[in-house]
Amino acid sequence: MLVCWEWLSEYVDLNVDADVLADRFAMTGLNHESTETVGNDVVIDLEVTSNRGDCLGHIGVAREAAVILKGELRIPNPQPVASIEKVSEHIAVVNQAPELCPRYTARVVRGVKVGPSPEWLTRRLAAIGIASINNIVDVTNYVMMECGQPLHAFDLQQLRGGQINVRAARDKETLVAIDHRTYQLDSKMIVIADAERAVAIGGVMGGADSEVTEQTRDVLIEAAAFEPLAVRRAARLLKLQSPSSFRFERRPDASGIDWASRRCCELIYQVAGGELCQGVVDVGVAPRQGQSIELRQAQIARVLGIDIPLTEVERILTALGCRVDRAPTSARQASQPDQASQWGILQVVPPSWRGDVTREIDLIEEVARIFGYEQIPENVSVPLHVAEIRPKDIAMARVRHTLSAYGIDEAMTASVVPDSFEKFGSPWTDQPPLATETALLVGSRTLRRSLIPSLLAARYTNQTQSIRNAQLYEAASLYLAGATAAELPTQIAALALVTQGDLQVVKGMVEEIIAQVAGHAAQPVWQASEHALFAAGSLQRVLLGDRLLGYVGLISRQVQDAMSLEHPVAAAELSVDALTTELEPVRRTSRVSLFPAITRDLNFVVDEPVRWNTFRDVCHTAASDLLQDVRYQETYRDIKKDGAGKKRLLLSLHFQSLDRTLTGEEVDAEVTSIIAACEKQCAAKLLR
Repeated sequence: MLVCWEWLSEYVDLNVDADVLADRFAMTGLNHESTETVGNDVVIDLEVTSNRGDCLGHIGVAREAAVILKGELRIPNPQPVASIEKVSEHIAVVNQAPELCPRYTARVVRGVKVGPSPEWLTRRLAAIGIASINNIVDVTNYVMMECGQPLHAFDLQQLRGGQINVRAARDKETLVAIDHRTYQLDSKMIVIADAERAVAIGGVMGGADSEVTEQTRDVLIEAAAFEPLAVRRAARLLKLQSPSSFRFERRPDASGIDWASRRCCELIYQVAGGELCQGVVDVGVAPRQGQSIELRQAQIARVLGIDIPLTEVERILTALGCRVDRAPTSARQASQPDQASQWGILQVVPPSWRGDVTREIDLIEEVARIFGYEQIPENVSVPLHVAEIRPKDIAMARVRHTLSAYGIDEAMTASVVPDSFEKFGSPWTDQPPLATETALLVGSRTLRRSLIPSLLAARYTNQTQSIRNAQLYEAASLYLAGATAAELPTQIAALALVTQGDLQVVKGMVEEIIAQVAGHAAQPVWQASEHALFAAGSLQRVLLGDRLLGYVGLISRQVQDAMSLEHPVAAAELSVDALTTELEPVRRTSRVSLFPAITRDLNFVVDEPVRWNTFRDVCHTAASDLLQDVRYQETYRDIKKDGAGKKRLLLSLHFQSLDRTLTGEEVDAEVTSIIAACEKQCAAKLLR
């Protein structure tokens, strides 16, 4: 925001040097970019943050200067003289899109003489980098840079049908803007139209067909409020940023619309003559009154660490435009003589131009920046409360540590995925994916239902860079549609990983994740399942307790080919929420035996349907506490020796005691018991 010193001094007495005021601005939140001399004037360049749209005009900056310098703010009170001719005789306004344009006002000035602007007007605009067009357009620019409210002037004779229609643009509707370039619009953009065609892109730029020229005699002055998101979208999509769109994106003061319109008409009369028609066409809703916020003096002291007199707090907030009232003393305060109970309470209503002030802490920040951050000593102790670490954070820290130990790299991918990913489906739901109205990335408007396709795409990107085996994981959210239209969507915190096509390795990673998060006592249950994303017969559902934890399997050949992946891929996807539910907050260590272990290998022939986890559980049940571990070694099939539908399971039994060295007889007794249980419960036959 370029601020002209001469112009600024019209609203407030500047009794300090420009450099001093610029430094004071910087200390109160308006960062000083540069200061330069333009002609005989000084121009200060201030960086205005996106929440301070009120400072995108000289009056807003002057208000800040008046508060800093403890001076008086002088704001003009425009009272343009109107003729007996009514504005409604010349124009009617229909607002067909109140959600895009909450308020639209129009005034008409007839009999103007369009020509060059007076020297004072061109000089001030030139100082802030705005070229002079003609006296009418220059006035609209001047008022915009004065108060921050954009305006637009139409040639009334070029508006067909005597009507203004505020509506959404039609798909592929075109408009030639005042830069004489043709723009193609869509249905999410706002247009100002007459009875036949669009004449302006709402909040962005006017049209060439209705621009003010030397032949113009009657002008219509538009002052309106447009929805910031719609203006920003149109400006970005059309690559047509303008000073008007920049301000509408930051929501100008809705209460200042009428002031800006009257001010514009008053200045037009001064520089171009003409007569103002009586009244204003005002379509839309009136600005809402601000909500009262309670500000506790004790809270100011707690947050800032210093005491600020209540009278100074009142002065600062009142100077900033707030309505401030002292709250009555409560019965509790009156009954408690301690200092804290005697601190005052203010009821504060923020001004209409400060839409960013909505909470008590916002008011405290306003008081602090004006009172002066330099007034807060560096050694003041401010009470702090350490936030408790969430169980989810503990679980994810362990997950990241575990996967990093395996050499798996963390990836970050977008929540919106290409529409082509929809064909892969999701093991979590059969419902169609959610989609955004506007594609956030080119060709991507679908919210992901699984992290695996995104990781496969990342694996392909690495493959193109000659990284043939990128092992990746990601922790992010999935977005699942409700089962019915009335049911709200759900958001799942998920963890997915992809690595080389070894299913046993991925299962081992999942088991280790469970052990690290839930403890070694937690035993997952594996169930066979099927899904198009995974190869037939490879997918397994993982249950932890009575909760579905996730899925582990090999990516199907069809998906692998669709993603142009050269090598087989194993993948897993887990629910972080389900994993966190089983979290062991405090890790418990196990005693380490000082005595040697004894290992025995057993080779069984079992029926094909017998699963390893069933076999392992039978071994643990049949043995005593001396059995520390049952480890799977391999599966072997020999139809000639064992027959069809049979397989061999080779396993290792590890025995160890915490208080003594085991004897061979003790281990033999344990092994005999295990063999008998396996033969009985699993129909297993021991190969000797």
